[in-house]
Amino acid sequence: MSFRPIKTRKIYEEIVEQLKDMLSRGELKPGDRLPSEREMAESLGVSRASVREALTALEAIGILDIRPGEGTYVKQTNIAETFEPLALVLAVERNPLAQMMEVRRVIETECAALAALRATPEQLARIERCLNDMKTAPNVPEAVQHDLRFHFLIAEATQNTILLRMMNTVADLMHHMFRSDREDLYARTEKDGQIIREHEAILKAICDRNHEQARQKMLEHINNIETGISSKSQQPA
Repeated sequence: MSFRPIKTRKIYEEIVEQLKDMLSRGELKPGDRLPSEREMAESLGVSRASVREALTALEAIGILDIRPGEGTYVKQTNIAETFEPLALVLAVERNPLAQMMEVRRVIETECAALAALRATPEQLARIERCLNDMKTAPNVPEAVQHDLRFHFLIAEATQNTILLRMMNTVADLMHHMFRSDREDLYARTEKDGQIIREHEAILKAICDRNHEQARQKMLEHINNIETGISSKSQQPA
């Protein structure tokens, strides 16, 4: 019988993992500025040298951008490399909305199903709080922002970092290209509460751990959003 020596993890590696986890959960986003080395060291209870080593490691793999005299930022490069070519392609397409909604159907229906299977109690609570924020939002733009976060939190609950990043990119594109359409649709349907009811149905299916129902309710919601936006664009000016 032989044992392999147990290696103690280096402090900077623990810091790297914490920062990566914050990125995957959306607590840190592209463009965000990190606290100073001193602030991070005090918060983590480690030396500034360990913090510096962790930041340097993340900069080396393209996650952070360390700007002397300015601070440390989460890099936007990776998102931009995905976002800009897609935005350019959609700008010259005849029906970009239909293509975007097809992408949402592929990604978000499966996100809902996986969330029903994998969401933690804490994640379910965050999704529910987000829905309540959407219900009590003081104006339409804020309600739409909570709507976007609702879908992002469902993607987060899949426990799949790649799906989460894909969802983040799709959400950015939708917000960039169809923000006014979505706000108009929300304003038109606000009184009858259709969008809120659809979100409630999605959340109930996820909380019930019914992945097929979650997939179906998300599909119905996306189809209704597409129909609502399309019908508005077809109305005479």
